Amino acid sequence: QVQLVDTGGGLVQSGGSLRLSCAASGRTFSLYAVGWFRQAPGKEREFVASITRSSSGTYYADSVKGRFTISRENAKNTAYLQMNSLKPEDTAIYYCSAGDFPSVNPAIYAYWGQGTQVTVSS
Repeated sequence: QVQLVDTGGGLVQSGGSLRLSCAASGRTFSLYAVGWFRQAPGKEREFVASITRSSSGTYYADSVKGRFTISRENAKNTAYLQMNSLKPEDTAIYYCSAGDFPSVNPAIYAYWGQGTQVTVSS
């Protein structure tokens, strides 16, 4: 079992930045790939970014490529999502997740954080 806690959301103006954190406890964090997903009101949960266990590979949705950066520090049992050049369409609840391998499919991830709200004003 892995417990995940998402933090770092908030209200920011268009063009601003936020850094989300995902703190893990329980089983060894380094055993899992990490994914970030988001869900806007009335929409399905969508893939944002993922990272392999050792940080050797990172993957991004086209909509965030070049603006968001996923990273992790296994020694601190924490993953991050640095979000720059934020746009109003980035407004959503953001969730971190842990699974056996990185994937755009949320069904692959067995563990989920509670989510953190990101609101970008125009």
